Amino acid sequence: MAEWNAYYRNEDEEEEQEEGEQSGVYRVTGRDSLVFLVDASKEMFIKGEDGQPSNFDMTMQVVRSVYTSKIISSYRDLVALVFYGTAQSKNPRNSFKHVYVYHDLDEPGAKRVQEVDALRESKDAQPAAKTMGSGETSLGDALWCCSNLYSDIKLRLSHKRLMIFTCRDEPHGGDSVKDRQARTKAGDLKETGVVIDLMHLMKPGGFDVSLYFRDIVSPPEDESELGLQLELCDKLEDLQKRVRAKEQKKRTLARLNLCLGEGLNVAVGMYATAVTARKPAAIKLYRETNEEVRSKTRTFHTQTGSLLLPSEIKKAQVYGKKQIVMEKDEVDAIKKFDDPGLFLMGFKPMEKLKLHHHIRPAVFLYPEEDEVKGSACLFSALLKKCSEKNVFALCRCIPRRNYPPRFVALVPQQEKVDEGKVQITPPGFNVLYLPYADDIRTLDSPRYPSASQLQVDKMKAIVSKLRFKYRSDAFENPVIQTHYRNLEALALDMVAPENIEDLIMPKADQIDNRLGPLVQDFKDVVYPDDYNPDSKPTAKRKTADAGGAGEKRPKVEVTEDELRNHLQKGTLGKLTVPVLKEACKQFGVRTTGTKKQELIDALTTRLGS
Repeated sequence: MAEWNAYYRNEDEEEEQEEGEQSGVYRVTGRDSLVFLVDASKEMFIKGEDGQPSNFDMTMQVVRSVYTSKIISSYRDLVALVFYGTAQSKNPRNSFKHVYVYHDLDEPGAKRVQEVDALRESKDAQPAAKTMGSGETSLGDALWCCSNLYSDIKLRLSHKRLMIFTCRDEPHGGDSVKDRQARTKAGDLKETGVVIDLMHLMKPGGFDVSLYFRDIVSPPEDESELGLQLELCDKLEDLQKRVRAKEQKKRTLARLNLCLGEGLNVAVGMYATAVTARKPAAIKLYRETNEEVRSKTRTFHTQTGSLLLPSEIKKAQVYGKKQIVMEKDEVDAIKKFDDPGLFLMGFKPMEKLKLHHHIRPAVFLYPEEDEVKGSACLFSALLKKCSEKNVFALCRCIPRRNYPPRFVALVPQQEKVDEGKVQITPPGFNVLYLPYADDIRTLDSPRYPSASQLQVDKMKAIVSKLRFKYRSDAFENPVIQTHYRNLEALALDMVAPENIEDLIMPKADQIDNRLGPLVQDFKDVVYPDDYNPDSKPTAKRKTADAGGAGEKRPKVEVTEDELRNHLQKGTLGKLTVPVLKEACKQFGVRTTGTKKQELIDALTTRLGS
């Protein structure tokens, strides 16, 4: 029984990891945590010009968007909301004055979203200013309070981040004692692994980071991490973009060694830059208590009903009319080709890479300096030379143990930033999986009459009129958006969900205005004069000879003697799946599988008993 428990102890975790590999998200141990530390001084509540929202209201909108995104994408993460510079004090044991812990470190939920909405400004009221007020400021006490929030958590945290939102570049007004205390406490937090970021907001006359906050914030964790941004966040979109870039932790699909030659290895990480968005899977609940039901798989003997240990379960394969029985370790050894990693095979010009070589979504390769020192330098040199020579690196890739090898192309990609110095594309290699010869098929395409040059020119004119610059983030999935809006309305007790604009529907009026008479000109040169697209083609009547083709086929039955004869000769595999299914029904063999080998195994057990 001890062996059985040891085998099944981490079954749920293994299932989660398999699901993560399929969806492109690598499961890591521990949870991410994020603390919003917001300045509640009077300056934060001053509204902008032309009716623009105040810095405080803009911050609350960002906090709300992070809460809702965490609920959808990573509901197990921990989030907290703390205000400093308040008149009221609310924190564990009330140890710190002018610090108001609005939300402890905990999982986000619908109630917290509603409480954040209650702080946002209305037309004639400032709920936050009335609830907490504005008082003296001590950033050191606020950081100390946040440190206590982290220390009170007994869960394992994989990443800890603290974001400071303020519009004051000198929060203590030149008080050197308070400045020194805050710098000391910030250093203590950074030593415990907490990353401190600054989101400085609009201030008349500009925000000078060098006066104080340069010593508070953390340095970039790596070259891809956004460092201290000197530009102000004067718009909600800019603030949301900057917070999103900071709070999303980059997680590797796999950490591998890129072997450039004998004894020369570079540590790299594989990342999924884009993952298909899907609706979450349904969760089964127990109807009596409404608790989540967790399923477990156990294997029992078909005759005695006894529970089978892992060592008692074998795998078999019929080969040469004989049943070859193998242990689990033997099967794993057969599957293993080599240890996980990337092995450089050579370089090829970019012209050799064709569009039809794309067989699955690409992943991104970036150096892991923490694993092997010097990896970033050598990786950067390789990236630079591949870009200069316009070549890609051809490698053999084994992402995990017992995975079959694939050949991949490492396509270089240089870094790009926008006007706000926010990274658009990171530097690194795009890993394109190349097809084997068996993956490419020769299809007999149907033959149609060739278009004339006039028809081709007319269609080219239509295509040129309808071209536009495509951006993947400009089109949202209306089904998924509707699903989450309905969940949001249900959780937040909203009267009705927000309306969703279906952006993938073609804009017929705009298309007609762009094309003008080109559509009619194309119809005139392609279709005959009497062509009617709305008319349906007449259905062909079945002839008398073909009438029997639609009749239901009679069931094919096999006697028990014939099945035993096939079993002795080892020729059960020659029978078709419908015949095997009918034989299982005939002899009362219960089977949940539909594959041919599973049906053969079930019949073999039945006839052999």
